[in-house]
Amino acid sequence: MGKTEELKKAAGVRAVDFVRAGMLVGLGTGSTAEFAIEEISRRMRDGRLSGISCVPSSERTKNFAEAMGLDLVELDSARRIDVTIDGADEIDSDFNLIKGGGGALLREKVLAQNSKRNIVVADESKLSRRLGERFPVPVEVLQFALEAEKGYLESLGGEVRLRLARDGSPFSTDQGNLIVDWGSGEMDDPSFFADRLSARAGIVEHGLFIGTASDIIVAFSQEVKHFVTSPGS
Repeated sequence: MGKTEELKKAAGVRAVDFVRAGMLVGLGTGSTAEFAIEEISRRMRDGRLSGISCVPSSERTKNFAEAMGLDLVELDSARRIDVTIDGADEIDSDFNLIKGGGGALLREKVLAQNSKRNIVVADESKLSRRLGERFPVPVEVLQFALEAEKGYLESLGGEVRLRLARDGSPFSTDQGNLIVDWGSGEMDDPSFFADRLSARAGIVEHGLFIGTASDIIVAFSQEVKHFVTSPGS
């Protein structure tokens, strides 16, 4: 395991310390979240955790969690998720996020908005002063509106690229939509752009997660740090 993977694992394992018996847990998508899923499974097997049910954010996560032996349930309006553990592509100094590198931004945002506590796990390479410094913003669009929304994003500045699958065909989300990656450049005010993107009918969802994280756990070379971003967390 390389150094980056070790840091991802350290962050993921630390996040599971906030999971308690009987909780409903939201499971993010991506390699860092998968380390947390493995740790939940490990603690279930050795008896440190019990009565855990999980809501996956993607088909990829569903398959991985099933292989780990976790109990999976549908999102239920009668019960909020206690804790969601998810990764991020980029985290700015105000703890806003860019997410969606794994293509699950829509369901990940649904989980974030229906959780009592959102714990974001990352290694130190994901930290930036401003969003857009290192990563493009994933934008999920209707196929019908693809060209129109590409043009709109270009009007905001930066480059827009249609995301492709490994076989060279357009990448399709679990909802059957397309993703374009918008190289916005550094954002002084990511909330402004989040509002603009949310207002577009052809954009299903975008990867700007503004103020959704209650906790950030970052693994650095020498230590794992926990930042509380919301009072009462």
